[in-house]
Amino acid sequence: MQRSLEQRMAIKFCVKLEKSAAEIIPMLKKAFGVDCLSDRHIFRWHKAFAEGREDVNDDWTAINLQFRRQCETCA
Repeated sequence: MQRSLEQRMAIKFCVKLEKSAAEIIPMLKKAFGVDCLSDRHIFRWHKAFAEGREDVNDDWTAINLQFRRQCETCA
C-alpha cells in the first residue's frame, strides 16, 4: 500500500514535469523493481493527473465497486 502511494506521488510529480507515461514506466521500474505498479495502472494514473486530478489516494476501487453494483441492478 505504502509503495503504491509513493509511486502515485512520483507519477504526479512526473506529470507536472510534462513526462509521458512511456517515459515514467522505466523510471518507476528502476526505482521500485518488482513492487512497481503495472503499466496499465501507471497509464491510468498518468491520465488522471494529466487531466487535473490532485488527490493521490486510490478511491477508484470503491467507485468501481459502486458502479458495478449500479450496473447489476439496471440489468
